[in-house]
Amino acid sequence: FAQAGCPDTISATTKLVGELATKMSTASTVAVGLLSCCLAVCAQRAGRLQAEEKPAMPLCTCTASGCSCEELSVTLDANWRWVHDGQGTNCYKGSEWSPDLCPDPDTCAENCHLEGITADEYQNTYGVDSSRGGLTLNFLTESKTGEAPNAGSRLYLMESEDTYKVFKLKNREFTLTVDVSRLPCGLNGAVYFVEMAADGGKSSKNGANSAGAMYGAGYCDAQCPHDIKFIDGRANTEGWNSTAPTPIGNYGSCCAEMDIWEANSRATAFTPHPCNITGSYLCDSSDLCGDTAAGKRYAGVCDKDGCDFNPFRMGNETFYGRQVGSKHFSVNTKKELTVVTQFITSDGTDKGDLVDIRRFYVQDGQVIPNSNSTIKGVTGNSITETFCDQAKDAFGDVNDFAAKGGMKAMGEALDRGMVLAMSLWDDGEAHMLWLDSVYPEDADPSTPGVLRGPCSPSSGKPKNVRETYPHASVTYRDLKIGEIGTTLQSKDSDGEEDDEFGGDGRRLQQPVLL
Repeated sequence: FAQAGCPDTISATTKLVGELATKMSTASTVAVGLLSCCLAVCAQRAGRLQAEEKPAMPLCTCTASGCSCEELSVTLDANWRWVHDGQGTNCYKGSEWSPDLCPDPDTCAENCHLEGITADEYQNTYGVDSSRGGLTLNFLTESKTGEAPNAGSRLYLMESEDTYKVFKLKNREFTLTVDVSRLPCGLNGAVYFVEMAADGGKSSKNGANSAGAMYGAGYCDAQCPHDIKFIDGRANTEGWNSTAPTPIGNYGSCCAEMDIWEANSRATAFTPHPCNITGSYLCDSSDLCGDTAAGKRYAGVCDKDGCDFNPFRMGNETFYGRQVGSKHFSVNTKKELTVVTQFITSDGTDKGDLVDIRRFYVQDGQVIPNSNSTIKGVTGNSITETFCDQAKDAFGDVNDFAAKGGMKAMGEALDRGMVLAMSLWDDGEAHMLWLDSVYPEDADPSTPGVLRGPCSPSSGKPKNVRETYPHASVTYRDLKIGEIGTTLQSKDSDGEEDDEFGGDGRRLQQPVLL
């Protein structure tokens, strides 16, 4: 992330250094020379070989009097972008760093530039299509140059050209419409919030991260991912394992995460993941990162398990799924559906503690409450501290949710503000079994909490998914944020009713609070 856009002050700086050098001793001149060298790093700019042309993404903000909408945009995460030396020579290709350009983290950051993405590339290289008030993310997109196809994408909603949109969700509801009909077992169309910096970390890393939000920099989540190529302005080259299912380095990037929607057409879950840190955090050890492979999963700074509500896992196997023939589901994933998530506070104000995360759906004009748990000892259809404690106890899971501060800590992260991410991905590590199949894979499926969905344990292997479902896709549209009970109003902000040609079968006549 150190690759981008410093001010045009290098000439002035060089002149100043020269003037100072003529007035100082030899030793001091050496010191000034070192300063000049350091400042010259700032000359490394963002890629300028092509324009950045972000896709549009509308967002509506709602109150009791109506909704007002604005056209924002999205940017692709830095990990997907072309990284080069400023002249077009790759710093990273396939799964390997260039040994010449990237011999160490700092030299790599100084040498390498994150490149912009044209409108044509967003669509035809990365599979991101504008679609009816939103976006369609395509799974595999064939390369025009004969390289391996692009797999999936991760995008962030922008406030401006170089700033992410920051949401404060306490005492609010967030609504979106999704189409997961083309998402099979093993894929995850995810919409979620993470505590990234609004500027992508540009101002908080002592100038090391000069690419910032414009180039999709600064990603973090509660899994403390090790596959992020640049963290805090330094390349993640140390210990880089290019042969891992997902290539990874020594360092991870951690922050609180609120999963609104993780789903394919067979299973879904929403999950808060609190952390005991504030904002984004570079972890540099197995303990701090909570590395599962090192046996340190619950030692890290974030709750990786979270407190999930998956209807299938909570005992209702006919609530959510593909309605075919005699198979009936309350939520039919062969059709488009609207998802509403409410963040309820203790006193009904923005300042109260987060106490409840509620979910309901709207499909074919009908409000569908979330399913109730049928697991013995676990009650309710929303996420509360009591629900989380009961579920952890019933499933025999480590209650890291409580250890990391539970609902209160999650609410504090929501209060500080979070960035919206939208993605489509497959899972090289756990094959998405934690979402839609038996997990852990070697566990008895009859044990409460093990069965997460109807998919086969072999269904989520990336090789199988990519060969069988290259044309999979997910659509996200009609994003809305607003006061509780306002995002499903039937009138626009000036009170005008739409005519008969504007109805979409999803809007309701009254606000809803469940």
